Amino acid sequence: MLREYWRFFWPLALTGIVMVLGTQFQNGVLARYPAAVTELAIFAIASSIFSLLHAGVNFLSQMSNVYARSRHGLITTLQFVVLISTLLGIILSILAFTPVGPVLIAKVYAVDADIVSRVVVYMKLFVPLIIIDGLRQFQMGLLVQSRMTGRVSILNAVYLSTIIASLVIGFNAGFSAPYVLAGSQIVASLVHFVLLAVIIFRDYHLPVKQDHLDLHFSELLRFFIPVSMTGLMFAISRPVLYALIARTPEAIVSIAAMRVGFDVSSLFQMTANQFRHFFVTFGDSHLKEKRLFMVLVGAGITVIMLLIAATPLSTFLLSNLIGITGNLLAYSREVLLIMCILPGLILWRNYYHGLLMIRRKTTGMAMGGIARVLGIYLFAQVFYVLGHLNYLTGASILLLGVFLEAIIVMIIYRRFVKPESAQGTEPQSYRQKSVASTDSLPDNV
Repeated sequence: MLREYWRFFWPLALTGIVMVLGTQFQNGVLARYPAAVTELAIFAIASSIFSLLHAGVNFLSQMSNVYARSRHGLITTLQFVVLISTLLGIILSILAFTPVGPVLIAKVYAVDADIVSRVVVYMKLFVPLIIIDGLRQFQMGLLVQSRMTGRVSILNAVYLSTIIASLVIGFNAGFSAPYVLAGSQIVASLVHFVLLAVIIFRDYHLPVKQDHLDLHFSELLRFFIPVSMTGLMFAISRPVLYALIARTPEAIVSIAAMRVGFDVSSLFQMTANQFRHFFVTFGDSHLKEKRLFMVLVGAGITVIMLLIAATPLSTFLLSNLIGITGNLLAYSREVLLIMCILPGLILWRNYYHGLLMIRRKTTGMAMGGIARVLGIYLFAQVFYVLGHLNYLTGASILLLGVFLEAIIVMIIYRRFVKPESAQGTEPQSYRQKSVASTDSLPDNV
């Protein structure tokens, strides 16, 4: 059984790592600009704001996988995706092209007018990206639904290669950082979108057994709100920290160090996050074996992360590959070392996330996410008032937030969900699916 779990899990983990690698190349390019620390901090603020809205499209692939199972369901889901993506694009446009955005950025992050104006440049460029990504996610869900996961992996590799090529070309051509960073994402997303559309046009077919023949926006909204809230709570964690650290001494270098440390640690966090799909596929039977598998994988992730963070490998990665130096290098190494606790916390939380999704109780996930953000804000305020808020305590506060989230989802599952069933179950929709499948399955099925 452990071998079967591993055959399912490793392609998902590899795909997740490939998608996160793009941020490492982005950091590497920014580190080669003059005033690299400032460039990294500006991009950290801009991308954290963008991620708040982008969280709304992150689960649209799961939505199309679940609901686009008839012609009516596909058309209705696509209309909903277009509506949501457009609304998010309008909100971002208001922040980017009106005085509202600069005023809010200056007030929340307490940065000077020059940095505000450069953050706004990123936000303007991100407007088309959020709409393109919404449509990409819709198409990805259709491929996963048809179990064309091999093509998904290939397209993800093409996406990463396009980002890298665009970054190198833009940097060598002398373009400013916002146009290189945002431009590379837009170009890669467009290439990905076109290739997805070609494959779907040629090879996609609706399921033989069709469902959701009378789908309405209200049902899609009930799916969308809890899972998007979970994504939003994840996305808002960094801006909450950055907003308070921006008011401390060495604010720019602290934010830049946290950006680099968090992004490197996300390589390992993304691997741990795949366990939510693992539970959706295999159900909640044989939990003892599943917990053992999670412990083994978690131990492996943590050991690899420690080998990187606590040895000269961290200097090679951060300095030689990414290209950061000086205080930023030292601070980033310390952040990365603290974040070695994160994979264990993520696995603990995702164990209960998986069980909640099987029971279709995703509201519990949203409640845990809200608790995490509130905890991060309160902890950060306390450390700020005491004069101890910096890049180290900021990273520790992020971990405390995830710990609080794990506690909340565990309590919700054990107190309100577990009593509903005394026996393990396997998701009905996927009973006939091979355990070796690598589908990225819907998050609340």
